[in-house]
Amino acid sequence: ILMTLQASMELHTISLRRAIKNLSAGGILQMSAISIETKEITNQKEIDEAVNLVTEVFMQYEAPDYSQEGVDNFFKTALYDADFMKSLTIYGAYEGQTLVGVVATRSEGRHIALFFVDGAHHRRGIGRMLFEEVKKNAPTKEITVNSSPFAKDFYHRLGFIDMSEEQTVTGIRFIPMQYIMA
Repeated sequence: ILMTLQASMELHTISLRRAIKNLSAGGILQMSAISIETKEITNQKEIDEAVNLVTEVFMQYEAPDYSQEGVDNFFKTALYDADFMKSLTIYGAYEGQTLVGVVATRSEGRHIALFFVDGAHHRRGIGRMLFEEVKKNAPTKEITVNSSPFAKDFYHRLGFIDMSEEQTVTGIRFIPMQYIMA
C-alpha cells in the first residue's frame, strides 16, 4: 500500500523549477521551487473555489474577446447550469492550499469543457499537468475541446489540431479541436 501511495503522490506532485529574474541585482537568475499537486475536485467547497477561479480567469482573459451575449451565455450555459456542473469531472491544481488551475471534462472524459489557470501561474507547466490528468483518465485516445481564441496556442502546444475554422454560437467564440493520443 505504501508503494502505491508513493507512486500516486509522484504522479500527482511535481516539483517545478521556475526562473525569476531579479532585475534589481543586475539580471541575476534565481531559482525557486514550487510544488503543485493535482487532484479530483469532489466536494462543494472545492467546486465553489473552482467556479470562482474560472470566473476570474474568464473575465480577465476571455470575456474581452466575447460579445456581452457570449459572456452572458458562458455563465448561463456553463457555470450557472446545475445539470451541466453535475455532469463534469473536475481536476484542480493546488500550490499548497491555493487552487491555481482547473480542468473539467464531460462525456466520460472525452471532451474538455472548462480549462483555466490563474494568470499569475501561466507558463509554469500547470496547464500541462492538468492535461496529463485528463489524458490519464480518458476512456479513449481522442479528446476534444472547443477552444477559445485566447487558448488556441496553448492547445496547439499540447498537440491539439483544429477541426474547423473559428465559430460563434450564441456569442461564444470557439475553435473545435481534437487531440489523438499516440
